Amino acid sequence: MDIYVVQSGDTINSIADNYRVSVDRLIFDNGLDNPYNLVTGQALIIAYPKLTYTVQEGDTLNSIANMYNVTIMQLLRNNSFLSNREYIYPGEILVISYSTFEDITTNGYTYAYIKNETLIKTLPYLTYLSIFNYGISEAGEITTYSNDANIIQLSKDYGVAPLLMVSSLSPTGESDVELLYQILLNEEYNNKLLNNILNILRSSAYYGVNIMISNLNTINQNLYLNLLEKASQLFRAEGYFFIITINPNIQLINGQVTFEQIDYYKISQLVDRITFLQYAWGTNPGPPSPISSSYLIRNFINYVTTLTPPEKIIVGKPLIGYDWELPYVPNKTIAKSLTLDAAVTLAYEVGAVILFDEISETPYFQYTSSYIGSPIEHIVWFIDIRSINALTHIIDEYNLSGSGIWNIMVFYQQLWTFLNSNYNIIKILPTIF
Repeated sequence: MDIYVVQSGDTINSIADNYRVSVDRLIFDNGLDNPYNLVTGQALIIAYPKLTYTVQEGDTLNSIANMYNVTIMQLLRNNSFLSNREYIYPGEILVISYSTFEDITTNGYTYAYIKNETLIKTLPYLTYLSIFNYGISEAGEITTYSNDANIIQLSKDYGVAPLLMVSSLSPTGESDVELLYQILLNEEYNNKLLNNILNILRSSAYYGVNIMISNLNTINQNLYLNLLEKASQLFRAEGYFFIITINPNIQLINGQVTFEQIDYYKISQLVDRITFLQYAWGTNPGPPSPISSSYLIRNFINYVTTLTPPEKIIVGKPLIGYDWELPYVPNKTIAKSLTLDAAVTLAYEVGAVILFDEISETPYFQYTSSYIGSPIEHIVWFIDIRSINALTHIIDEYNLSGSGIWNIMVFYQQLWTFLNSNYNIIKILPTIF
């Protein structure tokens, strides 16, 4: 695998020729909707299949899978365009295998109302699917947002373990701190909450539960430990997989990396996995900054692995971009979110050059818009294949369990090309394929 950064004057054809790959393969592996409108500074992944096959008349996916002793799931993973197709056609080139070198678990986050087309396309790449569909309400009650029966069944069909995700945060990320402490401080309420979760698990086909931890700090960590100890006894005693998701709130202050000094050793004894993930929502109050930082995360992981078994740790990747107006005004400026592909498209439309911050290993660009004749400056931060590569290197470097993807509501081909061409994605459930 190679990563290439587009230079001025490059075309999709010249890049394909330089790397001796087909234009069609380059377009597909990067999910390019506008391959002839490349942006200077845009990063592309160059993947090299180990084995390909040209479809012949009369072939089926089953016959090809049998011919090469691979699973249908592997063919779907290697050729995501097949996900919503009933037929294959003579002359199509299918990837049979890549030279993968290591196993990895993946945990995708989604809302229950994800489009079936996107879900089916993504499931071949996942080990777990955390379904954000339950909210904590007063006195330990639980609010359900959508019917999740279909997404649970589809997940299991594809060998993906569905996890019931519950949080005190709203579906758009608002935090109700008063409600959170009402639950944490009241034994009756937190017992009721955990029993409500258990009842949902018992009445559904969920494989386990993922509790999203919010506002964790050194002051309230003992309250959380109390809740997690009871949750662990309750869920794991009945054979449910128990995972938590934490935003470690890593910051760079006066040149120093800071984060809460939480007792992650005690927490790790109570759960099967911990996902460390910077939550990203539809808006961002700022200030403008990198969406993710490999520098900050590496510093944090270096600390946390002295306390926690690395095989229990999952590192999250936020698949989002934000567009801020400048100058930034605290409590007033709100960034608008962008998909990663939309960020690149915007850079093309405004004629921007995509730059790269070497410390965080994330891309950004600036541009000017106008409102009633007045110029408005903008800065856009997002992530790309270079950011994904950097974060995944941390997983490899520290022998961590795997990668969390926040979120999978929009299919991002570069990510899946990267993971699939380098790793064997673990499936812990049988599939129908």
